Amino acid sequence: MTEIDPPWDPRDAKAGKATTAEPVAADGTQPNSDDPELRGFYSDFFGFKERPFTLLPDPDMLMWSPQHRRAFSVLEYGIHSRSPVTLLTGAIGCGKTTLLRELLREIDPSATVGLVSNAQGGRGALLQWVLNALSQKFASNSSYVFLFQQLQDFLIAEYAVGRRVTLIFDEAQNLSMEGLEELRMLTNINTGKDEVVQLVLVGQPELAETIRRPELAQLAQRIAVSYHLLPLDAAMTGNFIVHRLVAAGGTGEEFDMAARKLVYDVTCGVPRLINQFCDMALLYAWTNESPVVTTTTLEQVLEDNVFFAAQIKDHAETGKP
Repeated sequence: MTEIDPPWDPRDAKAGKATTAEPVAADGTQPNSDDPELRGFYSDFFGFKERPFTLLPDPDMLMWSPQHRRAFSVLEYGIHSRSPVTLLTGAIGCGKTTLLRELLREIDPSATVGLVSNAQGGRGALLQWVLNALSQKFASNSSYVFLFQQLQDFLIAEYAVGRRVTLIFDEAQNLSMEGLEELRMLTNINTGKDEVVQLVLVGQPELAETIRRPELAQLAQRIAVSYHLLPLDAAMTGNFIVHRLVAAGGTGEEFDMAARKLVYDVTCGVPRLINQFCDMALLYAWTNESPVVTTTTLEQVLEDNVFFAAQIKDHAETGKP
């Protein structure tokens, strides 16, 4: 994991600076982007080797803000300390899934990992999700007792050959109370000093609220480490924008300081919204043949209502449909 202690300039992370490419011809020829889907769009104009502000959870684009470093350290500590349950929560779009992708790259290859996303369903359905994540075949009409025994046998067999099993649940706020209690039952397979299975629960803030309910007190007591991700502040939003630009092959100067501040004001520092807004801003700057995104560029994006998240925010604040 790359460590960067603030204050810092994300441009320092890049050796040298790419020169801004000349605008492409009207027919879109002479592309310099490695991504054929971007040829003729703004990447050639700005000299990017890839889009800086994609919505995909790409660990290579991850900016290690202080809180993202702490969140990742908590995840790592939970794994290495053999915590029965590790909990990571955060608002929508704050980078939880990206951190998970980085965690999956860093986990010891000798470990057995099952990733479960958007698990739903009643009693027994969760066991099917888990067995599927661990590439274990089962009959669709198997009883709950049979599925539980099959999972327990697999976990013990993995432990016997020195492989720890980690089950990661993304979007875990979708789990029902019954599903969360079922997860707690899985931790009962651990006995004495033997940790046969570890759980990592990742979800939106309501996940923590649900686990705090009295009915799930036993699960809450098994959470050894937890962390809550917050949106970025104004300064870190500016750093985030520069970091992504540089990581994509740019100079970091494609957004002026006033524009970075406006991006924060509109997105409230939520990384996913920053990516959406900045992506459209670069497209507009390209169509205007402007080498720099300014507040004027951003205002054009907002006026044209192409940044849908801003419309949602405005409607929430004004009460208008």
